[in-house]
Amino acid sequence: MTAILLLAFLALPAWSQVPASTSKSAQAKPAQAKSKPGTSKTQVAPKAEPETPMGPDELAIADRVHKGQLPCELGATVRLEADAAQPGYFYLHGKGFRYRMHPVATTTGAIRLEDRKAGAVWLQLANKSMLMDQNKGRRLADECANAEQVAFAENMKTNPPPSLIDTSGTGR
Repeated sequence: MTAILLLAFLALPAWSQVPASTSKSAQAKPAQAKSKPGTSKTQVAPKAEPETPMGPDELAIADRVHKGQLPCELGATVRLEADAAQPGYFYLHGKGFRYRMHPVATTTGAIRLEDRKAGAVWLQLANKSMLMDQNKGRRLADECANAEQVAFAENMKTNPPPSLIDTSGTGR
């Protein structure tokens, strides 16, 4: 008798998670398994992530994104192109990766594109761009630049910006 009560008690949390009234139309159907012709493995179709609606701020950011083939350090290149079907969204391609990114507002003025699902972040500064993997905490591509960014970086070498830290001692 004690064993039966113990089993009933252990099964109680599983019963409590089932809704009290469910209709057949309200029950979720499991994902259909699809198999590729000629293979015995099955794959579950990925769920489409809902589109984030673009506001005027995000669309303004998207207009400033440098698109095209961008050379990066160590001979790598990335290609950033606008999604023709969805304004404000971009595809970022490189060796071994492809991300669908959208603009995110920042307080620093840097242009930031994100693929939240993959954890990828594209940062575009005045002198370079870089691709970060937030999940692994590392850069996937760095020193990527178009002609405008290269010119800005060269100008920074000859005309460096003022130091943020006053080293003259007269800053009081």
